[in-house]
Amino acid sequence: YLERERAVAIEAVERASRVCQAVFKRLVTEETLTKKDKSPVTVADFSAQAVVNSILEKSFPEDPVVGEEDSKDLQGAEGSVLREKVVDLVNTDAEQPMSTDEILRAIDRGQYAGGAAGRFWTLDPIDGTKGFLRGEQFAVCLALVVDGKVRLGVLGCPNLPWDMGKPDGERGVLMVAVEGQGAFQRKLGGGSELPIHASSVSDTKDATFCESVESGHANHGDSATIAGLLGITKPSVRMDSQCKYAAVARGDAEIYLRLPVSDTYVEKIWDHGAGNIIIHESGGRVSDIHGKPLDFSCGRTLSANKGVVAANNSIFDAVIAS
Repeated sequence: YLERERAVAIEAVERASRVCQAVFKRLVTEETLTKKDKSPVTVADFSAQAVVNSILEKSFPEDPVVGEEDSKDLQGAEGSVLREKVVDLVNTDAEQPMSTDEILRAIDRGQYAGGAAGRFWTLDPIDGTKGFLRGEQFAVCLALVVDGKVRLGVLGCPNLPWDMGKPDGERGVLMVAVEGQGAFQRKLGGGSELPIHASSVSDTKDATFCESVESGHANHGDSATIAGLLGITKPSVRMDSQCKYAAVARGDAEIYLRLPVSDTYVEKIWDHGAGNIIIHESGGRVSDIHGKPLDFSCGRTLSANKGVVAANNSIFDAVIAS
């Protein structure tokens, strides 16, 4: 079941992760950080989307993609500097160099509207842009949705420690899950896959929270209130991107909350697709704040849901209740 899709998705995420790391090494400097210059992340976003979409197109030409980016900022004279950087980076790791037009076309394969019928991929080429710029957590996130349900997810987390107990140790984790087959991790760049499991902590006061570094993405005040209700005293693990899903899936933390920052905010499907199935297949649970499963059949957003809660199975109901 989905064996070929699984292999192709892993290859795509691996290559995109390498491209992102190359961007970081070449373009992120003290100067870009102090100036709050976001151009490196833009280059990485476009380059990663071009790499993933071109690999998917080779193997599955019929499959559309719901992606975050389109190529309009790379077009024409004003886009030329950015465009040259993207072309250069995409081709550092390509088996066959791609022309500028092929790269722009690959980026624009991400414009599909999504929906309840048929199959499509959803991609976040760099989830956690601020984490990326700080040299902290970001993720390349790819998921396959068939008839409104996520069936396969791959997360590439280039800066995630292999062992959270050794934060300065080896980094770079790839996680993968296929519906009904469990969740696995291996080192980015190869090696054998190891099964992962959500933690078995059964009392919320022994649990660890995982939340965004950025308060713009989640309501930290409400999170603190809920932590109080659950009797949680351990310090939160704060990190950007779907690496939070990865942390819960392998038992580094028990709870990930993303509470709505406003009444009108809707989550995008590419921010949750891969993380959602990896949690489910590791034995955890994911829903919105009302306990409703995340609905990936509504197009490009999770418009039927409010917020996101992920937790291990034992304490999930307690978290929803609070």
